[in-house]
Amino acid sequence: MDPNPKEPTTQQIPELFTASDVARFCQVDLKTIHNWADKGEIRHFRTPGRHLRFRRLDVLDFLRKYGYPIPEVLRQGKPKVVVVDEDPAVLASLRKVLSKRFDLTTFQDPFDALVAVGSLQPDAMILDVKMPGLDGLRCLERMRSLEATSHIRCIVYSEAEDMKKSATEAGAYDFIKKGEMAELRDSLERLMGLERS
Repeated sequence: MDPNPKEPTTQQIPELFTASDVARFCQVDLKTIHNWADKGEIRHFRTPGRHLRFRRLDVLDFLRKYGYPIPEVLRQGKPKVVVVDEDPAVLASLRKVLSKRFDLTTFQDPFDALVAVGSLQPDAMILDVKMPGLDGLRCLERMRSLEATSHIRCIVYSEAEDMKKSATEAGAYDFIKKGEMAELRDSLERLMGLERS
């Protein structure tokens, strides 16, 4: 028998929330949530039965934007993060720094990563915009334009600082200079609504 049944596991952390959940987080009635969704105030999608559903990070974005407190249920678990870099030493360093707080899947080949993203459905992706055979900016733009991947937040981790403005315009959540691992961890923690470790 589990001695502490209330302690969450990664499997128990919901990835989707209902309109009732979001109403409870914001302490408003259900009609208000439907109005906000209809006006485009909060990102959502509808089930085939036309019920509203909200992804975890979209709820976090909304709560932060309007100054609501972040409920504990949104801070639990290990968010899924895909990391793409052709350098195995960089991947090993990132695993060492990030694996305590995040469920990491790493790829050296950017094309393997892009194929896997659809099935993995990570919360975030860390990538270098300058890798052999990959136009990272085009990749970011494409991910933003596809419904299946538009919710995935991307952080660019690159030595190509001249690409910062372009990466942000292409849809990157943040741009972190390669080597600044603490800054990368902090950016991911902010993005995921996690308290600093």
